[in-house]
Amino acid sequence: MQCPGAEYLVSAERTPRKREWRPQIYRKCTDTTWLFLFFLFWTGLLFIMGYSMVAGATGRLLFGYDSFGNVCGKKNSPVEGAPLSGQDMTLKRHVFFMNSCNPEVKDMRLSSTILCVSSCPEEQLDTLEEVQLFADKNGSFLCVYSLNSINYTQNPNADSLCPRLPVPPSKSFPLFNRCVPQTPECYSLFASVLINDVDTLHQILSGIMSGRDTILGLCILALALSLAMMFTFWFITTLLVHIFIALIISGLLFVCGVLWWLYYDYTHDLSIELDTERENMKCLLGFALVSTVITAVLLSLIFVFRKRIKLTVELFQVINKAISNSPFLLFQPLWTFAILIFFWVLWVAVLLSLGTAGAAQVIEGGQVEYKPILGIRYMWWYHLIGLIWTSEFILACQQMTVAGALVTCYFNRNKNDPPDRPILWSLSILFCYHQGTAIKGSFLITVARIPRTILKYIYNTLKDKHNAWSTYMFRCCFCCFWCLDKCLCHLNQNAYAATAINGTDFCTSAKDAVKLLSKNSSHFTSVNCFGDFIIFLGKVLVMCLTVFGGLMAFNYNRALQVWAVPLLLVAFFAYFVAHSFLSVFETVLDALFLCFAVDLETNDGSSEKPYFMDQEFLSFVKRINKLKDTRAQGEENSLRNEEGTELQPVV
Repeated sequence: MQCPGAEYLVSAERTPRKREWRPQIYRKCTDTTWLFLFFLFWTGLLFIMGYSMVAGATGRLLFGYDSFGNVCGKKNSPVEGAPLSGQDMTLKRHVFFMNSCNPEVKDMRLSSTILCVSSCPEEQLDTLEEVQLFADKNGSFLCVYSLNSINYTQNPNADSLCPRLPVPPSKSFPLFNRCVPQTPECYSLFASVLINDVDTLHQILSGIMSGRDTILGLCILALALSLAMMFTFWFITTLLVHIFIALIISGLLFVCGVLWWLYYDYTHDLSIELDTERENMKCLLGFALVSTVITAVLLSLIFVFRKRIKLTVELFQVINKAISNSPFLLFQPLWTFAILIFFWVLWVAVLLSLGTAGAAQVIEGGQVEYKPILGIRYMWWYHLIGLIWTSEFILACQQMTVAGALVTCYFNRNKNDPPDRPILWSLSILFCYHQGTAIKGSFLITVARIPRTILKYIYNTLKDKHNAWSTYMFRCCFCCFWCLDKCLCHLNQNAYAATAINGTDFCTSAKDAVKLLSKNSSHFTSVNCFGDFIIFLGKVLVMCLTVFGGLMAFNYNRALQVWAVPLLLVAFFAYFVAHSFLSVFETVLDALFLCFAVDLETNDGSSEKPYFMDQEFLSFVKRINKLKDTRAQGEENSLRNEEGTELQPVV
């Protein structure tokens, strides 16, 4: 005989119990499978690093080598079939390209003969007599090894055995000891052919070479402006926001006006004859059109959000109060950036080492070239995935560290006694429990970005065979993957914050965060969006001021270089630096919103369940709710008046 309550008990056990938010009460290791997979993946990367050191000729990469298989600055072993190989190059440490101003690529290799020399010619050499005098004076022989310096002016084949005249002045490139030509035209052609992309890189490298001091100054300006913008948000007030928005509007209009004025000045300048000036004029028109569209869109958004400035100022004051408990959060991007730079340098070094891995083969003229080993290309793709995944993992660790420090301070009952070292505590929690979650989230971003990379590679490979329809399809795919990437980034950020709060795995945290945020989205979503918009305007202001400085600096020397592409590079760098510094405010803002939603979900403000939020944040939330209720009441009254109006008969 069955117990009367047995059926009820069984059904109750089968009914899934609603999960509860337990801020910082329960903690366990999350997504350990992904941690193991990442360990296996990095085992493969370490194998590639070791293989690149063994099979790749690191000496050839660092010290350089000539066309006959000799590594400069070292004693060499002879290569069978190459009579000029196996020479002692201990005193010849510099790599010299005999035809650096007019290099050509034939059969995917540089046709110019390369030699090891003891010093680079720092002055232009116009005749063979000057080349001979340079060899006798400096002991640096710029002709092929088989030709004695005495015969430079007598040998009938000297034109093919010696460098093409005039020999441009060159200096040894630091660390790699390459004789790099110093004239901008020769430098751009020389470097672009080495990278096998003459058309595009000729413009970029020519502008960078001739305006390198200006570009460096603009990068330092962008860094200083980003720091100033970060401290502006730190000490933000209502007056400061109005001044800030006024500067944004003025900066957008001013830069837009300057671009159109420069374009007008170029089109009406009758002295324009050089191709570089015509290229500048075309790029200015593109810059002016893009800046006009961006200015119109941003001004429209500023007009739409203008009534929420006061609430946004209060929101930033709440954010700054949260950051004040751990002010070193503002310098978190510096540490992350340093780690990323170290990893990127290591990644590039391994990539270049893989590129030098090859077997020596003798070709015509007794010269030696190195054929890539079979399977290297697959290693390149594996290495590329490692770049994206590891970079995203480092950024995910930063987001989890910032979110964890904020969560630790927020869910602290005694606001007068904030926790000690919240950043170190957050880092310890991350590395002890939640590395797998950061790895899984960064893998999703990697999966979304790899197709974009493959599409971009296919697009660039087949760019000469595109029609309008294929170009349109490629751009639509780029746009779709870009939108997916942004959605995943936002999802990951909320998932990391939920993991820091509840200690759950990635999927559970993402699902709980989406449900909770959608449930409480009516509280201050609009203010949150406007806060993100103000941070975005800060990045735009840094970029506008840097671009304006670049316009003024580059415009003084119009004919020297095509400066539009370097200016675009400077603008990208300025936005990237500003984003790196101001992203802390974005992460804190989103994490604070999620903490607020969890606080409302788990507490009711009573004496038994008081809120974790402090009085300032609580009063801010009450003002938002009051404003929302007033607006809803006004809309309801307006709707009621419209429904209650009846047409009266005309008497």
